[in-house]
Amino acid sequence: MNDFSNNGSISRREMLRRSAAGFGNLALLSLLAESGFAQVKPDPLAPKRPHFEPKAKRVIFLFMHGGPSHVDTFDEKPLLTRDHGKPLPFAKPRVQFSTTRNLLKSHWEFTPRGQCGMPVSSLFPQVSTCVDDIAFINSMYGSNAAHGGALLKLHTGSDNFIRPSMGSWINYGLGTENRNLPGFVTICPTSLHGGVYNYGSAFLPAAYHGISLGTPGYPNAPVENAQFRFTKNTRLNRDQQSLQL
Repeated sequence: MNDFSNNGSISRREMLRRSAAGFGNLALLSLLAESGFAQVKPDPLAPKRPHFEPKAKRVIFLFMHGGPSHVDTFDEKPLLTRDHGKPLPFAKPRVQFSTTRNLLKSHWEFTPRGQCGMPVSSLFPQVSTCVDDIAFINSMYGSNAAHGGALLKLHTGSDNFIRPSMGSWINYGLGTENRNLPGFVTICPTSLHGGVYNYGSAFLPAAYHGISLGTPGYPNAPVENAQFRFTKNTRLNRDQQSLQL
Protein backbone atom coordinates (compact mmCIF):
# COMPACT_ATOMS: atom_id res chain seq x y z
CA MET A 1 0.00 0.00 0.00
CA ASN A 2 1.48 3.32 -1.02
CA ASP A 3 1.25 5.87 1.79
CA PHE A 4 1.40 8.71 -0.69
CA SER A 5 -1.25 7.48 -3.15
CA ASN A 6 -3.87 9.90 -1.86
CA ASN A 7 -1.74 13.03 -2.02
CA GLY A 8 -2.23 13.73 -5.69
CA SER A 9 1.53 13.53 -6.25
CA ILE A 10 4.35 11.01 -6.05
CA SER A 11 7.68 11.18 -4.30
CA ARG A 12 11.04 11.30 -6.01
CA ARG A 13 11.76 7.71 -5.00
CA GLU A 14 8.38 6.55 -6.31
CA MET A 15 8.99 8.30 -9.63
CA LEU A 16 12.34 6.57 -10.06
CA ARG A 17 10.81 3.22 -9.14
CA ARG A 18 8.05 3.55 -11.73
CA SER A 19 10.42 4.74 -14.44
CA ALA A 20 13.30 2.39 -13.66
CA ALA A 21 13.80 1.64 -17.34
CA GLY A 22 14.44 5.28 -18.13
CA PHE A 23 15.05 7.91 -15.50
CA GLY A 24 16.82 5.42 -13.26
CA ASN A 25 19.82 5.75 -15.57
CA LEU A 26 20.17 9.36 -14.47
CA ALA A 27 21.00 8.24 -10.95
CA LEU A 28 23.50 5.73 -12.33
CA LEU A 29 25.26 8.42 -14.35
CA SER A 30 25.46 10.64 -11.28
CA LEU A 31 27.02 7.84 -9.21
CA LEU A 32 29.51 7.03 -11.95
CA ALA A 33 30.47 10.68 -12.23
CA GLU A 34 31.09 10.90 -8.49
CA SER A 35 33.25 7.78 -8.51
CA GLY A 36 35.31 9.06 -11.44
CA PHE A 37 34.26 6.53 -14.10
CA ALA A 38 32.31 9.09 -16.09
CA GLN A 39 33.60 12.28 -14.58
CA VAL A 40 34.21 15.02 -17.13
CA LYS A 41 35.90 17.61 -14.92
CA PRO A 42 36.66 17.83 -11.19
CA ASP A 43 34.21 19.47 -8.84
CA PRO A 44 35.62 22.90 -7.87
CA LEU A 45 33.81 22.73 -4.53
CA ALA A 46 35.03 19.26 -3.59
CA PRO A 47 36.47 19.12 -0.03
CA LYS A 48 40.23 19.71 0.17
CA ARG A 49 42.63 18.80 2.94
CA PRO A 50 43.87 21.86 4.85
CA HIS A 51 47.51 22.48 5.68
CA PHE A 52 46.76 22.09 9.38
CA GLU A 53 44.16 20.05 11.22
CA PRO A 54 41.38 22.52 12.07
CA LYS A 55 39.64 22.73 15.41
CA ALA A 56 36.59 24.60 14.11
CA LYS A 57 34.07 22.55 12.15
CA ARG A 58 31.69 25.33 11.10
CA VAL A 59 31.86 29.11 10.81
CA ILE A 60 29.00 31.60 11.01
CA PHE A 61 30.25 35.12 10.28
CA LEU A 62 27.89 37.71 11.78
CA PHE A 63 28.41 41.17 10.33
CA MET A 64 26.29 43.69 12.22
CA HIS A 65 25.75 46.49 9.73
CA GLY A 66 25.32 49.60 11.85
CA GLY A 67 26.06 47.76 15.08
CA PRO A 68 27.44 49.31 18.29
CA SER A 69 30.95 50.70 18.46
CA HIS A 70 33.84 48.72 19.89
CA VAL A 71 34.18 51.28 22.69
CA ASP A 72 30.61 50.43 23.75
CA THR A 73 31.02 46.65 23.73
CA PHE A 74 34.30 44.90 24.63
CA ASP A 75 37.05 47.53 24.20
CA GLU A 76 37.16 49.73 27.29
CA LYS A 77 38.97 53.06 26.86
CA PRO A 78 39.85 54.55 30.28
CA LEU A 79 41.60 57.56 28.71
CA LEU A 80 38.52 58.28 26.61
CA THR A 81 36.46 58.42 29.79
CA ARG A 82 39.03 60.67 31.44
CA ASP A 83 39.19 63.11 28.51
CA HIS A 84 35.44 63.15 27.79
CA GLY A 85 34.39 66.45 26.17
CA LYS A 86 37.94 67.55 25.35
CA PRO A 87 39.16 68.30 21.80
CA LEU A 88 41.05 65.63 19.91
CA PRO A 89 44.73 65.52 20.96
CA PHE A 90 45.74 65.06 17.31
CA ALA A 91 44.87 66.48 13.90
CA LYS A 92 41.20 66.04 13.04
CA PRO A 93 40.73 63.32 10.42
CA ARG A 94 38.84 63.92 7.20
CA VAL A 95 35.38 62.38 7.37
CA GLN A 96 32.28 62.45 5.19
CA PHE A 97 28.93 64.16 5.72
CA SER A 98 29.80 65.52 9.17
CA THR A 99 32.33 67.40 11.24
CA THR A 100 34.70 65.94 13.80
CA ARG A 101 33.74 67.03 17.30
CA ASN A 102 35.17 66.51 20.78
CA LEU A 103 35.85 63.19 22.49
CA LEU A 104 32.83 61.23 23.69
CA LYS A 105 33.00 58.50 26.32
CA SER A 106 30.89 55.36 26.30
CA HIS A 107 27.40 55.57 27.79
CA TRP A 108 27.76 52.14 29.43
CA GLU A 109 29.81 50.90 32.34
CA PHE A 110 32.52 48.26 31.93
CA THR A 111 33.15 45.46 34.41
CA PRO A 112 35.88 42.76 34.30
CA ARG A 113 34.27 39.37 33.70
CA GLY A 114 35.39 35.74 33.82
CA GLN A 115 38.75 34.35 34.83
CA CYS A 116 40.38 36.26 31.96
CA GLY A 117 39.16 39.58 33.39
CA MET A 118 37.81 40.78 30.04
CA PRO A 119 36.05 44.17 30.40
CA VAL A 120 32.46 43.84 29.15
CA SER A 121 29.97 46.69 28.94
CA SER A 122 26.58 46.55 30.60
CA LEU A 123 25.05 46.09 27.13
CA PHE A 124 25.89 42.37 27.28
CA PRO A 125 24.89 40.85 30.63
CA GLN A 126 24.45 37.37 29.12
CA VAL A 127 27.66 37.41 27.08
CA SER A 128 29.59 38.43 30.18
CA THR A 129 28.87 35.00 31.71
CA CYS A 130 30.84 33.12 29.02
CA VAL A 131 33.73 35.41 28.10
CA ASP A 132 36.26 32.68 28.92
CA ASP A 133 34.94 30.74 25.91
CA ILE A 134 35.23 33.67 23.48
CA ALA A 135 38.30 34.99 21.64
CA PHE A 136 38.35 38.80 21.49
CA ILE A 137 40.55 40.53 18.89
CA ASN A 138 41.02 44.22 19.68
CA SER A 139 44.02 44.82 17.43
CA MET A 140 42.07 45.18 14.18
CA TYR A 141 41.47 48.62 12.72
CA GLY A 142 40.25 50.21 9.50
CA SER A 143 41.86 52.83 7.30
CA ASN A 144 38.77 53.98 5.40
CA ALA A 145 36.18 56.24 7.02
CA ALA A 146 33.66 55.76 4.19
CA HIS A 147 31.06 53.04 4.71
CA GLY A 148 31.46 51.48 1.26
CA GLY A 149 35.23 51.29 1.36
CA ALA A 150 35.25 50.06 4.96
CA LEU A 151 32.80 47.24 4.18
CA LEU A 152 34.76 46.14 1.12
CA LYS A 153 37.98 46.04 3.11
CA LEU A 154 36.36 43.99 5.87
CA HIS A 155 34.87 41.41 3.50
CA THR A 156 37.56 41.31 0.79
CA GLY A 157 40.71 42.81 2.32
CA SER A 158 40.81 45.71 -0.14
CA ASP A 159 38.92 48.98 -0.43
CA ASN A 160 40.36 49.98 -3.81
CA PHE A 161 40.27 46.86 -5.96
CA ILE A 162 37.68 44.16 -6.53
CA ARG A 163 38.97 41.12 -4.66
CA PRO A 164 37.36 37.76 -3.77
CA SER A 165 35.34 37.79 -0.57
CA MET A 166 36.18 35.91 2.60
CA GLY A 167 33.74 33.09 1.85
CA SER A 168 35.02 32.74 -1.72
CA TRP A 169 38.60 32.29 -0.54
CA ILE A 170 37.51 29.68 2.00
CA ASN A 171 35.61 27.75 -0.68
CA TYR A 172 38.60 27.99 -3.00
CA GLY A 173 41.06 26.75 -0.39
CA LEU A 174 39.02 24.18 1.53
CA GLY A 175 36.01 23.31 -0.63
CA THR A 176 32.76 22.26 1.00
CA GLU A 177 31.07 19.08 2.18
CA ASN A 178 27.70 20.35 0.93
CA ARG A 179 27.37 18.38 -2.28
CA ASN A 180 23.97 19.79 -3.26
CA LEU A 181 24.07 23.16 -1.49
CA PRO A 182 26.02 26.39 -2.07
CA GLY A 183 29.47 26.65 -0.56
CA PHE A 184 28.36 29.62 1.53
CA VAL A 185 25.34 31.88 1.79
CA THR A 186 24.76 35.46 2.89
CA ILE A 187 21.49 36.42 4.58
CA CYS A 188 19.77 39.63 3.47
CA PRO A 189 22.97 41.45 2.42
CA THR A 190 22.96 45.20 1.97
CA SER A 191 22.42 46.46 -1.57
CA LEU A 192 24.70 49.45 -0.94
CA HIS A 193 28.22 49.91 0.43
CA GLY A 194 29.82 47.36 -1.88
CA GLY A 195 26.71 45.29 -2.50
CA VAL A 196 27.37 42.01 -4.25
CA TYR A 197 31.15 42.53 -4.12
CA ASN A 198 31.05 41.82 -0.38
CA TYR A 199 30.28 38.16 -1.10
CA GLY A 200 31.45 37.86 -4.70
CA SER A 201 34.21 35.73 -6.18
CA ALA A 202 35.85 38.51 -8.28
CA PHE A 203 38.58 36.89 -10.42
CA LEU A 204 37.96 33.42 -8.98
CA PRO A 205 35.58 31.10 -10.89
CA ALA A 206 31.87 31.78 -10.42
CA ALA A 207 31.50 28.48 -8.52
CA TYR A 208 33.05 30.20 -5.48
CA HIS A 209 30.51 33.04 -5.48
CA GLY A 210 28.22 33.33 -2.45
CA ILE A 211 24.46 32.85 -2.66
CA SER A 212 22.17 35.57 -1.35
CA LEU A 213 19.18 34.49 0.73
CA GLY A 214 16.35 36.93 1.16
CA THR A 215 15.90 40.32 -0.44
CA PRO A 216 18.96 42.60 -0.40
CA GLY A 217 17.99 45.91 1.12
CA TYR A 218 19.13 48.98 3.00
CA PRO A 219 19.45 49.31 5.86
CA ASN A 220 17.56 46.15 6.73
CA ALA A 221 15.60 43.55 4.82
CA PRO A 222 12.93 41.17 6.17
CA VAL A 223 14.84 38.16 7.46
CA GLU A 224 11.78 35.91 7.18
CA ASN A 225 12.27 35.98 3.40
CA ALA A 226 15.77 34.51 3.76
CA GLN A 227 15.10 30.92 2.74
CA PHE A 228 15.74 28.52 -0.10
CA ARG A 229 12.75 28.36 -2.40
CA PHE A 230 10.94 25.13 -3.24
CA THR A 231 12.52 23.18 -0.35
CA LYS A 232 9.39 22.86 1.77
CA ASN A 233 6.73 20.19 1.25
CA THR A 234 3.39 21.44 2.52
CA ARG A 235 1.54 18.25 1.50
CA LEU A 236 3.52 15.79 3.65
CA ASN A 237 4.35 15.98 7.33
CA ARG A 238 7.85 15.46 8.73
CA ASP A 239 7.37 11.72 9.37
CA GLN A 240 6.13 11.10 5.84
CA GLN A 241 9.05 13.05 4.36
CA SER A 242 11.52 11.02 6.42
CA LEU A 243 10.31 7.86 4.65
CA GLN A 244 11.60 9.31 1.38
CA LEU A 245 15.19 9.58 2.61
